[in-house]
Amino acid sequence: MKSLEPCMSPRPARCMLAFTSAAAAALIITGCAGLKDQYAASADAQQRMAAEAAADTKAGASVDTQATYLKLVDQMQKEDLWFASLAHIDALEQRWGVSPESTRTRAEALRQTGQAAPAEAAYKRLLGTPLASAGYRGLGLLAGTRGNYAEAVQLLMQAQRRTPTDALLLSDLGYAQLRAGQIEEARLPLMQALQLRPDSTQAQANLALYLEVTNQRDQATALMDANRMSEATRMAVREAALQMRAPGGLAAPVAATAASIRGEPIVTPLALKPSRWAGVGGMRTAIQTNPPASNAEATFSPNSIPRGTP
Repeated sequence: MKSLEPCMSPRPARCMLAFTSAAAAALIITGCAGLKDQYAASADAQQRMAAEAAADTKAGASVDTQATYLKLVDQMQKEDLWFASLAHIDALEQRWGVSPESTRTRAEALRQTGQAAPAEAAYKRLLGTPLASAGYRGLGLLAGTRGNYAEAVQLLMQAQRRTPTDALLLSDLGYAQLRAGQIEEARLPLMQALQLRPDSTQAQANLALYLEVTNQRDQATALMDANRMSEATRMAVREAALQMRAPGGLAAPVAATAASIRGEPIVTPLALKPSRWAGVGGMRTAIQTNPPASNAEATFSPNSIPRGTP
């Protein structure tokens, strides 16, 4: 049996080689373990980053989607920010393309900003879509603005056949029938509108107008009392009814204190108002009509044709 000889000076090369090999092996083992730990840490970090990115994407998608953007545009239009909404509709369509929903909002904004010709073209593009009712309604409102109430009735009836429970559409139809001389026909849609939307000031005023025109003044007064209509609104309703009862009054424009009763768009000074939608598309100001100084000064015209949805 051979004895193990220590590494001594007579064989320095062999000893050096042995130590070098052992050290290298140790370094390799240590290095492999270190790299393994680094790879594991890197993989964990990547997984965390991927999870965070997925969460951010999901959170962003809940806000930054076509449907959500359309809701924002609808809300702006409810607040009468019609000019600003047109800018956001441009941004929406640049990102997601043109859709029936974006066309509807564009048509409404064009009509409300006095651009009748492009509004009419936009409404007509809706006729072959699931939003055909909105197209017919918009065309009916434009016809009413021109004073062509017989045409308005036909178009609004087309819309009503497609969406029979739309209270504001029924109110528009009833008013157009009143102005077209179809007094008895107006009763049904006006009653339906008020029962479907008893809180609608437009439906209340239009039914009160019908009652005044048909000489049911006690019922008209009771309706206005029950809904606490302002004196200005009552005067507008009664003046419109008086002129509609006059010879030729149904066909002629109704001149009254409120410009909207004449079938004309209300033109008031424009003011720059800070927009609530600064974070959407970078729009920081919006042109909007000046609001009334108080609720008591605000008049609700019985004419729902020029302005459409209240």
